[in-house]
Amino acid sequence: MLRITAAQLNYTIGDLAGNAALMIDAARKAAADEADLVVFSEMSLTAYYPADLLEEEGFMDRVEAAFQALLAASRQMPALHWAVGLPARREGAGKKLRNVLRVIRGGEVLLEYAKQLLPTYNIFDERRHFEPGPDVARVLRIRDAQVGLLICEDGWNDEGRDYLVNPFERMRDAAPDLVVSINASPSNIGKREQRHQIFSAASRRNGLPILYVNQVGGHDQLVYDGASFAVEPQAGVVYEARRFAEDVSTLCFDNGRFLTPAGKAPPPVAPQGLPALEFYRQQIVLGLRDYARRCGFSQAVVGSSGGIDSALTLALAVEALGAENVVGITMPSSFSSEGSVSDSEALCRNLGVPLKHHAIAGIVSQFTQGFESALSSELRGVALENLQARVRGTILMEYSNSFGHLLLTTGNKSEISVGYCTLYGDTNGGLGLIGDLYKTEVFALSRHMNQTAGREIIPQGIIDKEPSAELAPGQRDVDSLPPYPVLDQILKLLIEGPRLAQDEYQEARKFVDTLRAQPSGEALVERIRGMVARNEYKRRQSPPIVRVRARAFGSGRQMPIAAKLS
Repeated sequence: MLRITAAQLNYTIGDLAGNAALMIDAARKAAADEADLVVFSEMSLTAYYPADLLEEEGFMDRVEAAFQALLAASRQMPALHWAVGLPARREGAGKKLRNVLRVIRGGEVLLEYAKQLLPTYNIFDERRHFEPGPDVARVLRIRDAQVGLLICEDGWNDEGRDYLVNPFERMRDAAPDLVVSINASPSNIGKREQRHQIFSAASRRNGLPILYVNQVGGHDQLVYDGASFAVEPQAGVVYEARRFAEDVSTLCFDNGRFLTPAGKAPPPVAPQGLPALEFYRQQIVLGLRDYARRCGFSQAVVGSSGGIDSALTLALAVEALGAENVVGITMPSSFSSEGSVSDSEALCRNLGVPLKHHAIAGIVSQFTQGFESALSSELRGVALENLQARVRGTILMEYSNSFGHLLLTTGNKSEISVGYCTLYGDTNGGLGLIGDLYKTEVFALSRHMNQTAGREIIPQGIIDKEPSAELAPGQRDVDSLPPYPVLDQILKLLIEGPRLAQDEYQEARKFVDTLRAQPSGEALVERIRGMVARNEYKRRQSPPIVRVRARAFGSGRQMPIAAKLS
């Protein structure tokens, strides 16, 4: 019987000493559990993904020094094997690094395996830094079991659709008793189920049990949900670690089956994961919590307009950081409705956060007078509307600079897509929490927050209010945009397309095809397409957003700014 500890940890990119300390602590727990093998995630020593830190002078020297610390620690636990992920130097033509898995024991490296399939799509760009490993299987005998080893993407091509090489073919030929796959698989809606499907199919086709160990935590735009799992050829997924949390758990492997240390079958794993809205909530909360912590912030500030976007942002910030660490600021102008202040006050009372008042009408008046005096031209229209947003953005940045709070921007995916936002105004901030949620999802998640709390956190008046930027008399979002249920279906198809879940894709496809059947609908779709393309320059200058969907703005959608839309 083989005892394996799956160490699902929350590493910090570049914190080599801190990451090594996390790994050593987990190894000690594994040794206390009398484990034969402790498995860490892909590039666990650096955390995934260090990007161009890999090219910084001295970085790889620090990696090697941290690895030596792991070797020294392993001498204190001589019976325990460690499966460790890290970047490693190589000689010869091509890139000078490889993404490797090393198995160590008692201060020695027993085996090294280099990742063969290097993803260069969506958010990934590993070929930028790494050379692929050779097309070979690496297997190591630990106690009475032959253990095969893979790294993340190497296990995703068993159907042969994306790469010419399928590492599972060599692995099957090597005939291990068990495959251990170390991973750094970022989370998005439906990703957990996709992992289960792909690795269950690979396990079944190749007759190989698989232990899949993932990292957890937020890194800039990306969030890793953990959810490490074990799969057997006939039974499918038989074990799953915690989601959105660290988890260091020991399993037994005996005669092709995964068991608890007590020798029993693990608890059944539900086929479906979290409902979509709860998934969004937990992903965003972890993303903000880790982003703030790693960037040195303990407090956040949000401009509270009395609208749904800022309300949801405030509610999520409170859950992530605590009400005592969040501040709202209301900044009414001469065009603000009475509800913009009163609804903000009700929201902040419900959340238990202070609401600061900073009216902007006088500041805006001074700007307009100065503009007209200096340039002999009246400030009006879009320029006047944007001025109000920029004054608010400046006030929020003043607060951030003065008191050290992280400014959270409040734009949603629908508005960011079509440029319904003001550069250096409401796009100011360090992180966007809802920038990968369509407007209809913002409303749905707000209702979900109330339902799960069992009380009204976000006032119903805010949820029922017709969306408006309140930058001009009687302004409504529908004066510039189609209704959000219409806009969101168009945007889903234009931005995500086949990357959507199948049912969501078919719904959007059918909706847009019906629109296109009429000349006015065709014109609307093309107008939205043009708006998305023209506003790439705004998105390029905006803060990072927490990614929750398969294709998010940022590294996952790389489009030119100066281009012609045919």
